[in-house]
Order: sequence, then C-alpha cells, then structure tokens
Amino acid sequence: MLLVAGLAGAGTLHAAQTVLVWGDSLSAGYGVDSQRGWVRLLEQKLGTQADAGLRGWKVVNGSVSGETTAGGLARLPAALSRHQPDVVLIELGGNDGLRGLNLKAMRSNFEAMIALVRKAGAKPVIFEMRIPANYGPVITGRFQKTFAEVADSTKTPMVPFFLAPVATDRQKWFQDDGIHPNNAAQPLMLDAVWPHLLPVLKLAAASRAAAAP
Repeated sequence: MLLVAGLAGAGTLHAAQTVLVWGDSLSAGYGVDSQRGWVRLLEQKLGTQADAGLRGWKVVNGSVSGETTAGGLARLPAALSRHQPDVVLIELGGNDGLRGLNLKAMRSNFEAMIALVRKAGAKPVIFEMRIPANYGPVITGRFQKTFAEVADSTKTPMVPFFLAPVATDRQKWFQDDGIHPNNAAQPLMLDAVWPHLLPVLKLAAASRAAAAP
C-alpha cells in the first residue's frame, strides 16, 4: 500500500482534510513512475487549489493491484479508522469483471463500502468501470450498468469511465500488457476525474468549516 502523502503519525492523520483513494492497479500506479501516477498528480493539483477554496488537503492512496470489491470491503473499516478521510474515491470492480465474479455480490460490496464511508462521516465517490468488448455485449452491458445502478440507488456521485480518453489507442496510451495505462496517460485520467471530484471536495470543505467550533 502506497501512502502518497507523508504522514507524521497516528495522532496527526486527520489534521488535514483527506482524500482516500480506494482502488486497484489503475490507481496503485502499476508499472508507472511513482511520481507520475494519476493519484500523485491529484495530490499535486490539490496543492494549487487554494483560490478555489481548497486548502490543506492531502491524498492517501490505499489502492492495491489486483484488488476486488470484496477485498476492498474487507480492508476498508481499518483504513477509515486510521485515516479518517473526508472523501473516499472507490475505484474498484474492474477485477471483479475480468474474473467473471458475481455482479450481485459486486453491487452488494459497493453498497456496503458506501455505507461504511458515510457512517465514518466521509463522502463517497464511485468510479464507473468497464470490461473488454470480447466478453460479449450482454455481459459488458450488465457490468457497466451496475455502476450507474449503485450510484443512483445510493445517491452517490459517479466518475464516468476515466480510461475513456485513452482507451481508443492502446498502442499510444497503454503499457505492453495492453491493460494498464502508461505514464503519458495519467494526466488524461486525472483530467477525466477532476470535474466530477471538484464539487465533492468543495462540499466536504464546506461541511468541515460548518462543523468547526
């Protein structure tokens, strides 16, 4: 597990407002330079947003390559307790789809994670994922639809498929495995996330300010 932001100790983990990124290899930065992954770029971008009312944010990357929604759910309570985040980005499900895992179980796992995040006082954001077309239109359609259903039923903001800007050119934007985006693709991935994340960050900042003594 990579902690993007430097943490001084357990007593200071919640001193600043925190974004917890809870994803798989796409967010863990598999095969990408440690300073060039989209999560690292997000941390850098947040450092430039004081004029937008965002000050004092840090990013914790709890992403694990190969993670499924079941694994993410199992690990989440401890991470919420430790980091006390204000916003949690749930970028999971891709490995469930690639492994042909049960979609009802995936949906249940998402709903449970969202409930845990809200119980901890944080704001969840779910990322839409897709699987390759060779799985067939029925399976790919059902898989993609699950994310919108979860977002709608739980009233959770959703980031549309953030690989869409790069998915059409595997040779240019992907590593040799054809699955993981390369260094050059990372800024485009962040650009796809940012417009959907910014309103959530502002809402979280306002909530923190309103709750301050």
